[in-house]
Amino acid sequence: MNRTPSNNENDRDPHRHAEPKTTGEDSSTTDILHPRRRQQGGGSVFRAISPIYALFYSYQKRNFRKVLDTADAALDFRSYRSVVDVGCGTGALASVLHSEGFLVTGVDVEPTMLHVGASKPENQAICFRQESVLEGLRLPDKSHEIALASFVAHGLPPNERRIMYAEMNRIASEYVILHDYNQKRSWFVDIIERLEGGDYFGFIENVHQELTQFFGSVQIVPMGVRSHWYVCRTF
Repeated sequence: MNRTPSNNENDRDPHRHAEPKTTGEDSSTTDILHPRRRQQGGGSVFRAISPIYALFYSYQKRNFRKVLDTADAALDFRSYRSVVDVGCGTGALASVLHSEGFLVTGVDVEPTMLHVGASKPENQAICFRQESVLEGLRLPDKSHEIALASFVAHGLPPNERRIMYAEMNRIASEYVILHDYNQKRSWFVDIIERLEGGDYFGFIENVHQELTQFFGSVQIVPMGVRSHWYVCRTF
């Protein structure tokens, strides 16, 4: 994961392009406590459970720090500057990225989730936006070096994943990264995912082929017992 520096500082600074619309990990346990949302329309379910996710905000931040340490060792991740966190939820990952010196934009469809992150004093410089990646983000082409989505893709059906890949590819100049489940299953996660009704089983079976077909190649970086980073070069 070698950095290709931008010649235009504006292209590397999301805050020059995006004004916030709202003011507002990894072990087998964090695989369950991920703030996954359907990225189309939000909904009352995530509005209702946002206070529960807020309780795990600090716990998630600790685990995301470990994830970034692993990513940096494998990919020199900290050599980059700007990241958009797609499906950022309560902003735990966005907060950790910001504390590491990244310029961060966090997007999510659920305003109550966004409010949790935006209300934290340490997150005041993060640009939080209430938008859906499936409906198109109001961000310029190639405006961020990296587009990252944590535990979002597996909850979407295949056609919506392709829409998400295309939109993340549009706004990222260097890499699209999915932090999501690998093929190592557990009975507890199986039950939870069946109840949630996403495409977890289809995702873990097909994600490598799916990403290879879309991006041309994918680099896999193990992040925990049941999760990987799927790193894809943009085009």
